Amino acid sequence: MLASQVYEDVLANIVDLGLVAYPTPDARLETVLLRQDRLVLVCAPQHPLAKRKAVKFSALNGMKFISFDPDTPTRKVLDKVFKKHGVEAEHVMEFDNIETAKRAVEIDSGIAIVPEDTVRLEVAAETLAAVRLEGDNFRQLAVIYKKSKVLSPAVKQLIALLKETL
Repeated sequence: MLASQVYEDVLANIVDLGLVAYPTPDARLETVLLRQDRLVLVCAPQHPLAKRKAVKFSALNGMKFISFDPDTPTRKVLDKVFKKHGVEAEHVMEFDNIETAKRAVEIDSGIAIVPEDTVRLEVAAETLAAVRLEGDNFRQLAVIYKKSKVLSPAVKQLIALLKETL
């Protein structure tokens, strides 16, 4: 679901909790930061970047990217990072979820930047290669809920559990 829809559903009391990347402050919402995911470059194992331990953003200039939709928070942040480093990305495909992006990278349609934890299985199976990016590149993940919402003991316990485990 798009981040904007998650915020709308939480505010409309359609759902009790929402999970979002790069949370946007809102006076009506409580935000609980859960973790920071390291972002990595992923590519097909035969891609020229696959054997590198790390890569500078400048090395990505002109590359074909499997990207997130332009309205997603992660894409917005990556676009700013690319601009900062003078990277012109060729967005050959745009998706709203990581799983579809990973499949496109596996067939060597382009490279992508995704949270490291989301590609552990593919890297272990050698269907994808993960390469560290220069600097500290982390994506914030948070749970949001409406401040005025009375949370059940079970939801409160879930939030506490998420804080501990994620």
